Amino acid sequence: MRLLPLAAVLSLALTGAAPAQPGPAPDFSADRFKSHVAFLADDLLEGRDTGSRGHEIAAAYVASQFMGLGLKPGGANGSWYQQVPFRAAVLDGKPRFTLSGPAGQTVWENGTEMVTGAGLDAEKDDLSAPVVFAGYGAEAPQFGADDYKGLDVRGKIVAVFSGLPKGLPSEVAAHLGDTKSEVAARHGAVGLITLLTTEQAKRRPFAAIAARAGSGRPTLDWVRKDGLAGSGGARFTATASDTAATALFAGAPRSFADVRAEADRGAVPRGFGLKTSLRLERQSKWTTVTSPEVIGILPGSDPRLSNEYVILMGHLDHLGMRRNGKPGEDLIYNGALDNAAGVATMLEAARAFAGAAAKPKRSILFIANTAEEKGLLGAGYYAANPTVPVGRIAAAVDLDMPLLLYRFTDVIAFGADHSTVGEAVRRAAGEMSVGLSPDPMPEENIFVRSDHYEFVKEGVPAIMLATGWANGGGEKWKAFLGGAYHHPNDDMSQPIDWESGARFARLNYLIARQLADAPQRPLWYRGDYFGDAFAPGQPRAVRAAAR
Repeated sequence: MRLLPLAAVLSLALTGAAPAQPGPAPDFSADRFKSHVAFLADDLLEGRDTGSRGHEIAAAYVASQFMGLGLKPGGANGSWYQQVPFRAAVLDGKPRFTLSGPAGQTVWENGTEMVTGAGLDAEKDDLSAPVVFAGYGAEAPQFGADDYKGLDVRGKIVAVFSGLPKGLPSEVAAHLGDTKSEVAARHGAVGLITLLTTEQAKRRPFAAIAARAGSGRPTLDWVRKDGLAGSGGARFTATASDTAATALFAGAPRSFADVRAEADRGAVPRGFGLKTSLRLERQSKWTTVTSPEVIGILPGSDPRLSNEYVILMGHLDHLGMRRNGKPGEDLIYNGALDNAAGVATMLEAARAFAGAAAKPKRSILFIANTAEEKGLLGAGYYAANPTVPVGRIAAAVDLDMPLLLYRFTDVIAFGADHSTVGEAVRRAAGEMSVGLSPDPMPEENIFVRSDHYEFVKEGVPAIMLATGWANGGGEKWKAFLGGAYHHPNDDMSQPIDWESGARFARLNYLIARQLADAPQRPLWYRGDYFGDAFAPGQPRAVRAAAR
């Protein structure tokens, strides 16, 4: 969007100015921080799995803390909770695929040459449709990815390569990879089949994919008011072995081996209709699970700005308990750092806001999310069904797994280079002599892998804040990710630096304070892919390097 010159000047002046400070920050207690983590990571909560009694207890604890601080309930019908309706689906029997084409009919049982999971939009599926090859199934014309151009896939099944072509920005590629099913459905496709490139087949063979799909783990998603799954993707997704992929291309103008060789060379094969059709017969069994988002509000003090909101959030859920442990083995995924520590950070920041002499100008929305470990589902439900108008959410800061095993001297704001939220982080960190470092592991695409991203997809500038890699942090992070992460020993036995927890809470208080008191709400940067994709009508800021 092009701004009038005067509007652009005012925008830059306002986003660059630091808001007036409300006085000294309140005290932050290491002991209080530790007490929150100790409760939430206790064995009695059995890993806080989504929909479990342990998670319900954790949610009640957070709500009681909000109540004690004098926050206002921000959930449904005046409560502290927004109950998220989930559908859990498991396969009832083995699905069957029937391929019809020039070579006649071929039937495969699930897990042999094609594999799919349980259905979330219908308990019984019996659908047949022609198959269309659609390259990588990506749609980002500004980066040269436009795989559906010239293809009619309405009512058909699309077959696409796994991964994305080389050369795309990593975060854009991660987003396109995560949304292939939704993009296919938007073009009218009823199913999506993933074909493995040679590299992907070596990295994760079809047999491994089939084994995981056959593990009996339920497929989970939140449920829309129309009864369909919240993701809004194609009716089914499946993965094909090399044998099945070759059969799908029988009689086509180009063979599977030909288009895969083109993809292996780094080119993007153009899509075309195939000579085959596929029938899927599948029976699923559903159960309903509910799990709460916990929401508290501190009303803003400014008559004009108080109807806007800054979100400070962290996911409350974790992985529950190990199913098949050995006698005497620790079976509980306590999630002390992932993410009891993030929730403790939020609670301490909430305490600071509630006790501050000068209340923030914008309202602060504190959210303890559910089902992050299931695929950002609780945050996705809230972002699509917010308890305040989504257009009034000025910014979101996500607190996910701060690593508190060393004295951090820098932080990483994943997503800071997309909007002026990053400038607020830089100013707040500067007050504490803490550095703001760039993403040290861009290949992991953290920006699209935590709850803040669900708000990005609703047009809200958002970041995820983590402790940085300076002062020995890089080694600590590598050791944690290769050890306690998503394992039962992420518990209170770790040498957690509780003073660093208190410092991290103070920093997030200062960040949220910057965002809440600034005269101008955060802006997406001009030309940013995510701002252009999800907030096309909003004003823009100019990046500092381009000014």
